[in-house]
Amino acid sequence: MSSSRVLAALRGQRIETPSWGYANSGTRFKVFGQPGVPRTPREKIDDAAVVHRFTGIAPSVALHIPWDRVGDYGALAKHAAEQGVTLGTINSNTFQAGPDRRARRRAVRHLHECVDIMDQTGSRDLKLWFADGTNYPGQDSIRDRQDRLARALRETYARLGDDQRMLLEYKLFEPAFYHTDVPDWGTAYAHCLELGPRAQVVIDTGHHAPGTNIEFIVAFLLRASKLGGFDFNSRFYADDDLMAGAADPFQLFRIMHEIAAVGAVGPGAGIAFMLDQCHNVEEKIPAVIRSVMNVQEATAKALLVDADALDGAQRSGDVLGANAVLMDAYNTDVRPLLRQLREDMGLDPDPVAAYRRSGYAQKIRAERAGGQAAGWGA
Repeated sequence: MSSSRVLAALRGQRIETPSWGYANSGTRFKVFGQPGVPRTPREKIDDAAVVHRFTGIAPSVALHIPWDRVGDYGALAKHAAEQGVTLGTINSNTFQAGPDRRARRRAVRHLHECVDIMDQTGSRDLKLWFADGTNYPGQDSIRDRQDRLARALRETYARLGDDQRMLLEYKLFEPAFYHTDVPDWGTAYAHCLELGPRAQVVIDTGHHAPGTNIEFIVAFLLRASKLGGFDFNSRFYADDDLMAGAADPFQLFRIMHEIAAVGAVGPGAGIAFMLDQCHNVEEKIPAVIRSVMNVQEATAKALLVDADALDGAQRSGDVLGANAVLMDAYNTDVRPLLRQLREDMGLDPDPVAAYRRSGYAQKIRAERAGGQAAGWGA
């Protein structure tokens, strides 16, 4: 691909940031508070708008319900627009497949509430992650739990508008440890296939067993037209939610290669590229900026893969030649190209340095000194 086409593709890339990435977070043992974190959904949006201002490719912010529950979502959407961003994916928080019928009905009402919010914010996507499962053999019927989950998904799918989608997420384990109701991409895919075309699988890059070939999952779901989005983050051990590309940048490149190979980098392809991260010890806004840049760098390298040379090597059985084509692209220093892109877009070529010079960090530390900081347990 020519440099002009690479720049055009990168200019059109969109990466959504998560509201919870700007709030206090931690582990099961401790929440790590930081000065200047948002206290309200509006302040989370303000921080997301700053990330977009310096990167130019993060124009939407995902909301999490109930963490971002407000009385007037139309007013919240208006505030986002005034800051230069939009409200994106609505993320639910629910347990769905347990034996308590009343709890299941309450969970379905919560999912319908999320769709009601989408109607007000103009959001396209409802993202579902069910933190549901069992800890002990015999605790509940695995088969019955799948039936209960399927019923809830059908009810929620029926509530969606014609221009709305359901994105179903999976996770290997945690908080359940014996079995999880949606533990892998195959389970998510089977449920989405049963539901219909507006149900798609979302891949969280931290939700797999060590050594999982995530790019295979990407390729399979692309082929089946069932890849709805990504939750980008990094992991060393489990669901670490570290900065995207921090632990294994080569894996992120391989994932983006599968996307670029079918021309699905831009928003027209319908794949939602999102971050899903918690910044416990590092500064939050610079960490989100760096994460956006890491995805951007992996995408740029993926776009530089010589598709014709790769196809020729693969067809001729040239194993080393095919691998070399990928490695040549991966080993390319794309930072000068991205600096050029940002300058062409009227942005500072170094977004992190520009943020640090802006004084925004000092401003929010002073302005947000009082009140209850948003975050886990807040």
